[in-house]
Order: sequence, then structure tokens, then C-alpha cells
Amino acid sequence: MVGVDKLSRLPPFALGMSGNLDEAHFWLNGYVNKQNCRIWSEANPQVYVETPLHPEKLTVWCDLWAGGIIGPYFFKNDEGHNVTVNGDRYRAMITNFFIPELNNHDVQELWFQQDGATCHTAARTTIDLLKYTFGDRLISRFGPVNLPPRSCDLTPLDYFL
Repeated sequence: MVGVDKLSRLPPFALGMSGNLDEAHFWLNGYVNKQNCRIWSEANPQVYVETPLHPEKLTVWCDLWAGGIIGPYFFKNDEGHNVTVNGDRYRAMITNFFIPELNNHDVQELWFQQDGATCHTAARTTIDLLKYTFGDRLISRFGPVNLPPRSCDLTPLDYFL
């Protein structure tokens, strides 16, 4: 709860300036991840739908902040094929896409916030890059302000992307 305590002491404008970023997977065959999407009905249809074990998907990242949206960014390999996010790809996206995009905006006071996904936090070089860029305005696992887990207020892209 240390992170929640630190967040409660932020000036009121700071949370409005916070960047909320995450990635989402879109399956290209129409598959919907039933862990994230629930469909409720009064009748139980007892329907079974066969789906491939590993259908092709597209991984999209974006940043939602008070000034708008940065992105989308589509994760692809050098051959242009869709890929998922790992630590190296995430750090490359931050370095080659996100930080240059931030330079197009007036964001000296922007707070950077990310969830504790392994691809976001496992590599110390990624955390060091974010600390260098945002200083004490980093809300992340292993950052100056620890992100409270699974807070719907702090992870809006889980619900909107």
C-alpha cells in the first residue's frame, strides 16, 4: 500500500497528467479472450466453439493521457509479421516510438505509469531508461512509486483498448 499512500499525496493535477499505457491483443480470426470479455444471458446456450490453439493475433500498444492518445503502435518483427511483446521489443518501442512522440508534446510534468507485466519490468535497463526519462514521476513495479495491482482506476486501457 506504499504506492497508494504516495499517490494520495500527489498534487491534484498530477493524476490528470498521468500517462496510462498498455497493450492489447486482437485475434485476427474473431476469437475473444473470455477471461477479459464476459457475455451474460438469461439462457445457457450450451454451445461449444472449437478454436485454434494459437490463432494469429495483433498486439497493439497505446498511451492514454490528459493531452490525448499516443499511438497506436503495432508490434511486428523485422519481416513485418505480428509478434507479442517481450522485454526487448517493449524497450525498443519506448526508445524508438514513445519517447520521440513525447517530444512532440509539452510533457515536462507527465507521470509515466505502467503495470507490472514482466515485459515492462524484468529488464533493469528498461526501468533505468524510464527513471532517466521521468525521474520520480514513474509509477511502476521497481519504480519510485509502486503501482497498486489491478486497480481499474489506474489501468483504464484494460477496459478501453
